[in-house]
Amino acid sequence: MAAWLLWLIAAGLFAAGEVVSLDLVLLMFAGGALGGMTVALLGGATVFQLIAFIAVSALLLAVVRPIATKHLTNRTPLQLDGVDTLIGRTAKVTRDVDVSGGRIRMGADEWSARSQHSGESYAVGEMVRILQVDGATAVVGDALE
Repeated sequence: MAAWLLWLIAAGLFAAGEVVSLDLVLLMFAGGALGGMTVALLGGATVFQLIAFIAVSALLLAVVRPIATKHLTNRTPLQLDGVDTLIGRTAKVTRDVDVSGGRIRMGADEWSARSQHSGESYAVGEMVRILQVDGATAVVGDALE
């Protein structure tokens, strides 16, 4: 079997292992294996293929991995995800909303909803603002708040 094919298989195995570990180490080894494959395709001896594998892997681990890890783990306080992205959006009441429940529609999505305070109620057709999400229920208030 050709050496370059062995390096390609190794790169694929390292990349598959990365999918399981999600640590960005095996992915750097996959890059090193591609470096070894390149030397093999150029006709380099096995020792040069191993040197290329080690050098490329070390370079990727030292330079690329810290940048990628920082990029993937740093989050700004302004970055919202999940249901937090709904807070502040407006929705239309589709079934009367009061403190005990109701329904609202945001675009194509329909949510169960309840008002924030007892005594508040919103009739069908009114616009409300989502103030928070409690489980699968949107807590709503006046759209002008």
